[in-house]
Amino acid sequence: MHTAAFLTDLDHRLSSIETILQQELLPLPEAVLNHKPAPQSWSVLECLEHLNRYGRYYLPALEQALGHSGTALRPTEEVTFSWLGRKSYEMVRPENRKAHNTLARMNPARSHLGRTVLQEFREQLSFLKTLLPLAYHTNLNRKAVPVEFFRLLKLQVGEALLFVVAHMQRHVQQAQRAAVAATHHVAPQPA
Repeated sequence: MHTAAFLTDLDHRLSSIETILQQELLPLPEAVLNHKPAPQSWSVLECLEHLNRYGRYYLPALEQALGHSGTALRPTEEVTFSWLGRKSYEMVRPENRKAHNTLARMNPARSHLGRTVLQEFREQLSFLKTLLPLAYHTNLNRKAVPVEFFRLLKLQVGEALLFVVAHMQRHVQQAQRAAVAATHHVAPQPA
């Protein structure tokens, strides 16, 4: 995919996530936000806390990678993908509903979570959107972002951007499903 089209697509995906967060998730009462659809499933807040934990690692790594521009791709040049980048994206792409084991430090199950999770996620989403314009001046095919669980492996900058955004989409969709399930099981609070 050409650089400009790639970055425009990421921006659209982030805008969609932002809309879902604002219109669907932020207005939910805390009982709905913490309801688990099943004992082994994550609540809305657990889905977003999982993303926050990944964001705490990947957003600074992306900021650093985007700050070292080097030779930028022209907007008409192709963003390429390595085997690792394709595999990473395949695991987290929103259409892939297969469950994957998560690292213990990234698993928010049984955490005591509140609305601050929503605020942190909103801030991370906003920060990621401010990083995208920097990508127009960066070589997206440069290996510069260490993989969180094995830092000797590096993703290309473009791969890392796509991974983070697709991972957000996947778990925001999971949060939406948890919210729908919760609204059918959580009794409304008296006014």
